[in-house]
Amino acid sequence: MSSRAMSRACQFQEPDSVIEDAKARLRKLDVGAKYSHLSNHKYSVLVPLVAREGKLHLLFTVRSEKLRRAPGEVCFPGGRREPTDRDDVATALREAQEEVGLLPHQVEVICCLVPSLIEKKNLVTPVVGFVDHNFEAQPNPDEVKDVFLVPLDYFLSPRVYYSRRFSQSGHSFLVHCFEYTCPEDGVTYFIRGMTAKFAIMVALIILEQKPTFEVEFNLNDLISSCEKQLLLYHATSKL
Repeated sequence: MSSRAMSRACQFQEPDSVIEDAKARLRKLDVGAKYSHLSNHKYSVLVPLVAREGKLHLLFTVRSEKLRRAPGEVCFPGGRREPTDRDDVATALREAQEEVGLLPHQVEVICCLVPSLIEKKNLVTPVVGFVDHNFEAQPNPDEVKDVFLVPLDYFLSPRVYYSRRFSQSGHSFLVHCFEYTCPEDGVTYFIRGMTAKFAIMVALIILEQKPTFEVEFNLNDLISSCEKQLLLYHATSKL
């Protein structure tokens, strides 16, 4: 679903039980700032959940072609921590407001999940939150080309999925990629890498179902397996 349909998508309210169950499962796996010591190069992304017609969706952005870094890539709203940011949550909320016009009072932050390291030194924390059903995205054209929604269960049972592995210091790491075609306008989006990993994590936590593809996580102990992956990557990045 593109930004043209976002206003319609956010007008539906869901049964409280669906949302409250999701919040409870996410809160159990909140790690807070446990791993903030791993790097001084801190980034945060907001992983925005939107409820629509009985199902949960994730909101994504497409980076502007004007940007020097990763133009046209699909990602979650987010960026680097500024000196004025109090913590990871503040960074994620500020960036979401700058990129898509999401005001802090329009999102209920639920938890921080296990972060990821990219480019060996950049620590990226996923901040998960529920977006107000009245929110209408207002993309900043200097940063965002488009905004769209994907059903959360797509990240456990996708129509088009592939993966690859890369090695670092003798250890193998899995990279996921999803292709999602918006039913409203036929636009196909590619969701990959760290963004795909965070989407899978949120889907696994909330839906508690086994995916149709291989994942790097222990489904019986998600947080511990995520932590092991993070610490392994951190250790090998120093070699």
